[in-house]
Amino acid sequence: MSLLFKIAFRNILRNRRRSAMTGSAVAAGALAMLLFGGFTTYIFAGLETNNVQRIGHLTVFRAGYFLFGAGNPAAYGIDRYGEVMKLIGSDPVLKPMINVLTPTQSLVGIAGNFSDEVDASKTFLGVGLIPSDRDRMRLWDQFEIGAARPPDHRLSDTEETSGLMGFGLARILGLCARLGLADCPPLPDAGRPAADITAAVDPDIVGLARHETSTEVLSGAPQIQLLAATAGGAPNVVSLSVNGAEPQGVKELDDNYIAMHLALAQQLVYGRGEHKVTGIVLQLHRSQDLQAARARLVSLFQEHRLDLDIRDFSELTPFYGQVVRLFSGIFLFIALVMSVIVLFAVVNTMTMNVMERTNEIGTTRAMGVRRARIRWQFILEGALIGVAGATAGAILAVGIASLVNGAGLTWVPPGNANPSPLYLYVFGRPGLVIGAWLGLVLIATLAALIPANRAARLPVVDALRHV
Repeated sequence: MSLLFKIAFRNILRNRRRSAMTGSAVAAGALAMLLFGGFTTYIFAGLETNNVQRIGHLTVFRAGYFLFGAGNPAAYGIDRYGEVMKLIGSDPVLKPMINVLTPTQSLVGIAGNFSDEVDASKTFLGVGLIPSDRDRMRLWDQFEIGAARPPDHRLSDTEETSGLMGFGLARILGLCARLGLADCPPLPDAGRPAADITAAVDPDIVGLARHETSTEVLSGAPQIQLLAATAGGAPNVVSLSVNGAEPQGVKELDDNYIAMHLALAQQLVYGRGEHKVTGIVLQLHRSQDLQAARARLVSLFQEHRLDLDIRDFSELTPFYGQVVRLFSGIFLFIALVMSVIVLFAVVNTMTMNVMERTNEIGTTRAMGVRRARIRWQFILEGALIGVAGATAGAILAVGIASLVNGAGLTWVPPGNANPSPLYLYVFGRPGLVIGAWLGLVLIATLAALIPANRAARLPVVDALRHV
């Protein structure tokens, strides 16, 4: 076998230019596959990190909330959620997996800015949360892409009436100047939208909201009024001090989003009744534990006969799955195109080698060399070309990825509003590199099989008299 390798290597060097061109095609295929694969891997890691930082790995809901709760979140509150959280947090299987365990409250209603300068209102989608838990979740960066975010001091556990809103909602409510937002035009027509939604609200409720606004201290944070129906159906109003606005990446969410302290959200939704939550969020230390944690939660809830549902972040954000499927399809298409190019390049090169060495093949066969040995000789030549090209492409891909990663480039990933560092995850991803390398070497080897069979089947007499 060592003699076969030696002969195959020498035959490759007999026509260096042709071998180099074929090896370059293999290297180009490896380079394209690895660079795009590294970019795709980074996109997946960034999207997962962004979602896990916002909504955790798993969320526990009351049964039916996932399908019907968006219309009336208050009707799907989890009873005695503190006991459920204690049950989850103290479980010996789940406890080592959990990084953050926190309750959340979803709500819908009308947000109004009834100050002296502006009279505007807009429906909103709100979430009540615990600020310190939110800060801990924002530090999650398992894939080390530099996505960990510092604590947001605009929300505090001690300031229950403070909150944040989407950039678009701040613009609609005429809070651009008060919040110091750049590229945020003022409201036209003295601050009243063309379709004022307050016209559809009970005048007594609007009057109560205006009364609450009259207590605002002009030197402090701007206040808005949140109007919603309680779980019992009664109207309720609370004041929210807006400490800032942040873009949400999706316009529909940006124009409706409000984040507030959990206690304020519960006060608005449940009033003097029992305070519940719509979700219990679990952020794990590692994404690899997601399925195990979910299975344990199902078993735990069945054991205690709790009518609760569990959803992971991919179910709560379908956009994540859509992007994963899209880029996976593009990667497979690129891999297929590169494979076809490598296949035809190797077939062409090995066919030319067989034609040029027909007399040599006849002489070798006349000396008693079997057909199998001739076949293996050409297969090894194709395999060696594949190995050389794939190795060169992998080295180039790692080098280019290192340059890009160190260049400090930024981009705005799908679903994000702020720029993020641009990385190519090639180095440190052995599965991607080994998979691409083995795939191209295998294709080059299989491509050499067709000319190798032709060479092995040549009649000795015809091969000897070939001109």
